[in-house]
Amino acid sequence: MAEQKQEIFSFKVEAELAHILKTIPNRSQFIRNAIMKSLENVCPLCEGTGILSPCQKEHWESFQHSHHIIRCGECELAYIECTHDK
Repeated sequence: MAEQKQEIFSFKVEAELAHILKTIPNRSQFIRNAIMKSLENVCPLCEGTGILSPCQKEHWESFQHSHHIIRCGECELAYIECTHDK
């Protein structure tokens, strides 16, 4: 099996985060795992930006007429519920 080519990425962090990361034995693997986990949970609408474009906002406003954001009584997290046929 051929070995995958690796690339080096660097990024800036605050001093406090740098201090914490330095205590992790294999911080490269930890950071790779954290990034991969985050990519599995990217919002499909904003694609991880946290911001809707004006066009996306317009689509959302139309969509929300038959959908509402509900807070779960058990886990207390928000989710979207379709109310079209209710």
